[in-house]
Amino acid sequence: MFKGLRKTLSSTHNICRSVTCREPIKRCKVLTLDSMNPHVRNIEYAVRGPIVIRAGEIERELKEGAKKDFSAVIRANIGDCHAVGQEPLTFLRQVLAVCTYSKLFDDPSIPDDAKQRAERILTSCGGKSVGAYSDSTGIPALREDIANYIEQRDGFPCDPDDVFACAGASEGIRNVMKLLMTAEDGDNRAGVMIPIPQYPLYTATIAEYNAFPISYFLNEEDKWSLTLDELRRAIREAKSHCRPRGIVIINPGNPTGQVLTRQNVEDIIKFAKEENLFILADEVYQFNVYAKGSQFHSFKKVVREMGSDYNDIEVASFMSISKGFMGECGLRGGYTEVINLDPDVKAMFKKALSAKLCPTVVGQAAMDVIANPPKPGEPSYQLFKKQKDAVLGQLAEKAQMVSEAFNSIQGITCNPLQGAMYAFPNIELPQKAIEAAKAKGMEPDAFYCFAMLEETGICVVPGSGFGQREGTYHFRTTILPPVDQVRDMLGKFETFHKTFLQRYS
Repeated sequence: MFKGLRKTLSSTHNICRSVTCREPIKRCKVLTLDSMNPHVRNIEYAVRGPIVIRAGEIERELKEGAKKDFSAVIRANIGDCHAVGQEPLTFLRQVLAVCTYSKLFDDPSIPDDAKQRAERILTSCGGKSVGAYSDSTGIPALREDIANYIEQRDGFPCDPDDVFACAGASEGIRNVMKLLMTAEDGDNRAGVMIPIPQYPLYTATIAEYNAFPISYFLNEEDKWSLTLDELRRAIREAKSHCRPRGIVIINPGNPTGQVLTRQNVEDIIKFAKEENLFILADEVYQFNVYAKGSQFHSFKKVVREMGSDYNDIEVASFMSISKGFMGECGLRGGYTEVINLDPDVKAMFKKALSAKLCPTVVGQAAMDVIANPPKPGEPSYQLFKKQKDAVLGQLAEKAQMVSEAFNSIQGITCNPLQGAMYAFPNIELPQKAIEAAKAKGMEPDAFYCFAMLEETGICVVPGSGFGQREGTYHFRTTILPPVDQVRDMLGKFETFHKTFLQRYS
């Protein structure tokens, strides 16, 4: 018996060694770069990519006493509002404080309207505790309050059963996109239309799900607008490679900061009907509109206003507490509203969500505060309005400051920042810089951004991480730091840019 067992083990070692191992007596790793899920290996996420890793290393070097031409790294790579100094909203944190520590109901320093919001939320939680699981789709009070918010915003009814809580918009986007997958390869795999430039969540998720990215280009020469001709070109060229299933719209735009016109929104809806596409509307910056004449138009509202011919179009819209005037990125709160979903598919969607148990309930409570803010006449209204207006007012000021500053520098052009929290300037790079980048195996704009980080401490993201037309170069920077820091950053950038051009001219 033992002789047979030894023979079996020896055979197993030989099989193992022939696949991945060189050593006959060492255990094989189940996961290697060659054997792991190739779709996960293909994920790229520029806003936390190599340049951001290097920024972290520089921060550690500075703490250890390294001498550089700057004293701190300016993190302009990601829309993390509180990380760069934005103060939390008092009312929101008061509600969360009471929700997490119920003895504060007896604290006279907490206003009554904050306690009332906390009571409403806790009454909707199991055991009146945010430590209990919620329904997989979200606590009932939250879904009702979000439905009321959407109804007031759009002027059309919203069914709470169409609302799904999520741990930030990113999770909601991934949940819906998963429904669109075909689980097939080749020209039968799902295709998803994405804007270029785009937020890297989309290319990362498409890679992970083994879908096909259908890139449509925004028009930089016309304030990053889009046209039906470009949408039709993109889908026509993609049909031999995939089954187009959905179209992603980011409005207001990330990284480009544009706000779609009403006509743009209508054109997209008409196109989606023509091509039988599911619309994924990333609307997390709906509060962030600054430019005169610009206005946010929700896809749900425009679909309803376009009449019965369009009432069968499936639309998922996404919102988050991470952006807007709230900036609560770490709390991971958000919602998805899905309209016109087939009832059987909705049941399957709920089943899939139930496997995740529930989104963070504290994040749900924070989202509820934004859907159900203080009303005029309530104790917290004036302070809430003052803080909200201050954040949005400063963002508007910085949006204008940043675009004007970039456009005043030789070799830089930047479209007006109509909304969102970012600028995406175009940089003209000297041929010698392009050649130097290629010699190092780098994209030219990444080469430029790494040089900027090393020489100034400014951390931005190369445009190649978001997608761009061939032969053009960009970078994305946030406008989130305080006004004085943004002004200082722009001064450092101008000095760096002029030095860089001289070096490679």
